[in-house]
Amino acid sequence: MKLSQFKFRLPEELIALYPHASVHTVTREDGSTETFQVTRRDECRLMVLHRKSQTIDMYRKDENGNPIEGEYLDFRNVLDYFDEGDTFVFNDTKVFPARLYGTKEKTDAKIEVFLLRELNEEMRLWDVLVEPARKIRIGNKLFFDDSGTMVAEVIDNTTSRGRTLRFLYDCPHDEFKRELFALGEAPLPRYIIDHRPSEGTPHATEEDMIDFQTVFAKNEGAVTAPAAGLHFSREMMKRMEIRGINSAFITLHCSLGNFHSIEVEDLTKHKMDSEQMKIEAEACEIVNKTKLSGHHICAVGTSVIKATESAVGTDGMLKEYDGWTNKFVFPPYEFGLSDSMIANFYHPYSTLLMATAAFGGYDLVMKAYDLAVEHEYKFGCFGDAMLILDD
Repeated sequence: MKLSQFKFRLPEELIALYPHASVHTVTREDGSTETFQVTRRDECRLMVLHRKSQTIDMYRKDENGNPIEGEYLDFRNVLDYFDEGDTFVFNDTKVFPARLYGTKEKTDAKIEVFLLRELNEEMRLWDVLVEPARKIRIGNKLFFDDSGTMVAEVIDNTTSRGRTLRFLYDCPHDEFKRELFALGEAPLPRYIIDHRPSEGTPHATEEDMIDFQTVFAKNEGAVTAPAAGLHFSREMMKRMEIRGINSAFITLHCSLGNFHSIEVEDLTKHKMDSEQMKIEAEACEIVNKTKLSGHHICAVGTSVIKATESAVGTDGMLKEYDGWTNKFVFPPYEFGLSDSMIANFYHPYSTLLMATAAFGGYDLVMKAYDLAVEHEYKFGCFGDAMLILDD
């Protein structure tokens, strides 16, 4: 397919800058009222796509099965489409506070450093992105706190904005990581952080580090959240358990490659960044037992699609995997494992949209996107959700 086929009009006001929240009004004894918001990650809107019938559900239905205009499905309705014995596959990667702000030696120029991954624990080497890149050269020292104890030296250039830093911090590794992460903040995508109202340099909040993390996050290594998993609350996970719906956990450390622009019109020529992933025996056992028994397997997010399609065998069974993947899923694509999928609504031209279109079918998914814009669904990491079913 061609890059231009994934263009659509996305009004700026439909990009979610905050997670879904419910508005509550409390009346005090003196008659005054106070309105406040409570984050409800499982109450965003839900759109349901049916691959075989090529139909789309947006509304709740009455006792006769007729849609109730204006009463949109919300994410909690996902469980209505699954039964005991079905399995959801989650990505349990954990986001770390990757965005740091500091100053450059001598000039005190303000700089931003985005941590990508640790290269060497003993030598404190990190692969990072820097801004403004033109002013940060090999040999420069960068300072990240007022005391001057957290200092890094630039030792190599990797890409136009990429650098290798060596942190000059002599202490046990656990202490170093703790101190380093205490200086960082949630690595929200630039389309969020740059468009929030702010005075001066926009910053993420302490709440963002909670909101930009799944409730089942376990294995640290991601610099962006597996967004479809953000909709699951602890209450919803408990409801799944009570209903007998299984949870299988795999790990794929989501990278900034998800946000890179595609520079070629022919998608077969695009090269994805590699991401580290691991699938252990326990997940394989749960998923394969589900498949052999004829129950449904639901991939929660495009990162799960990427990981499981990298590890599925020719027999349709999930295999153990410990390594890296640069798999690029776009239409047409024949999936080997999952028969249903949960996704967010993504930006035009994004690889995440392409993976969703590969799973749901290009025409049906793009029709759903047109409806989403028309009905003002929210897009992006904190946006609304889509469920794709094979019925």
